[in-house]
Amino acid sequence: MGVVYLAILLATLGCMLLLDWRFRLFFWRDALSASIVTVIGLAFFLLWDIAGIAGGIFFRGEALVATGILLAPELPIEEPIFLLFLVVCTMVGYTGATRIVARLRLRRGTEKTA
Repeated sequence: MGVVYLAILLATLGCMLLLDWRFRLFFWRDALSASIVTVIGLAFFLLWDIAGIAGGIFFRGEALVATGILLAPELPIEEPIFLLFLVVCTMVGYTGATRIVARLRLRRGTEKTA
């Protein structure tokens, strides 16, 4: 039972990457830029977590579905995977939304000229 959360995180990350692959939104559109954004985003959120842990704000909860493996005090192994998912999900959602908005604008522009 201790790997359920980690498995779900990895599965949902995989699903986001499948969406990315299908619609060529983030990594499959520009792998270098996507990698840079992902590394910077992950580093930012990890530093944020470390600052919160050091400040006594963030604590690791006792969950039966978590592995219990810690990378540092109060920093479970699931946290960087979650943060990676958060960055990828945000960027896939953002790039998907910008593509939808661009198509709607294009459609409106062609409707006005007709």
